[in-house]
Amino acid sequence: MRLPDPEALYARLRHEVAAAYPDRSSLALIGVHSGGAWIAERLHRDLQLPVPCGFLDSALYRDDFSSRGMKSAPHPADVPFDVNGMNILIVDDVLYTGRTTRAIINHIFDYGRPARIDLAVLLDRGGRELPITASFMGQALALAPEQSFVLSRDDNGSFQLTLETRHA
Repeated sequence: MRLPDPEALYARLRHEVAAAYPDRSSLALIGVHSGGAWIAERLHRDLQLPVPCGFLDSALYRDDFSSRGMKSAPHPADVPFDVNGMNILIVDDVLYTGRTTRAIINHIFDYGRPARIDLAVLLDRGGRELPITASFMGQALALAPEQSFVLSRDDNGSFQLTLETRHA
């Protein structure tokens, strides 16, 4: 499989978000650790948003925590703005089952009641288990359950994308 260029996906995502939010005064980004956080940081900078960027980790809010466990220590929550009445854009790298997004939404409501919540992802790989869809996406590209996209970034902040396959 030929992987898409993550920089082109990011450019498409940035364009869609910019077009959807011409008035960005009440737009706040929350990046999902870790790939989504990298995208959110860059999107925040590129769109010159006045509200600081926030970051959340879904680990402790997941409904499958008991079976999935902790892969690593969760990142501390960082939401440096008042959530109430804001338009929140959750930013993640890959949308799969929808469980991470659901967990992040639950976490956001611990901080208050936003006016609206949208989701932006670089890739939608299909395989939803919950009725979650992205408002903005770089590309939809289906993968087999044993495969996963892995986003990384180099020292200059450019994104790279690889494909990993779990062997049974």
